[in-house]
Amino acid sequence: MSTSHSLLEELHVISGLAPVADAGNGTVYTDVVSMENAAVALFTMHKGVGATGTSTITIEACDDVTPSNTSAIPFRYAQVTTGDTAGTLTAATSAGFTTTAGNNTIVQVEVDAGELAASGYGYCRMKMVEVVDSPVLFGVTIQLGGLRTSNQAGDTYIA
Repeated sequence: MSTSHSLLEELHVISGLAPVADAGNGTVYTDVVSMENAAVALFTMHKGVGATGTSTITIEACDDVTPSNTSAIPFRYAQVTTGDTAGTLTAATSAGFTTTAGNNTIVQVEVDAGELAASGYGYCRMKMVEVVDSPVLFGVTIQLGGLRTSNQAGDTYIA
């Protein structure tokens, strides 16, 4: 195995929301992440069992890790609803979008550090508000890319 190029050094991976049954019950947030040393954040929701539940997804720019103040910002997303067939990359406004119902689907949400900087804040999180109340098992992984330094053991981007 060649070690000249390592994706693990280029991405910082965070468990943003642990997978649980009925994870989207009500209003749910991922961890708040710092974008200080990253150009992009990719929030990946992997939905397992739960054929009819849906959520509206937005991205909130946050002033700190608490957060004390938030502001919804635009982002891009794609949904994979069949195997590994990529969905259309779509621009979302700060109002967000509603996920497609279905088992074993993936929702990818991309946040550009430039959009975040325009808000005046340096942190972000994904917000999910239940639309169709039907339990869905899912979790969210956050990958930070375009790191200003290579990812090293002990690096942290959440509080």
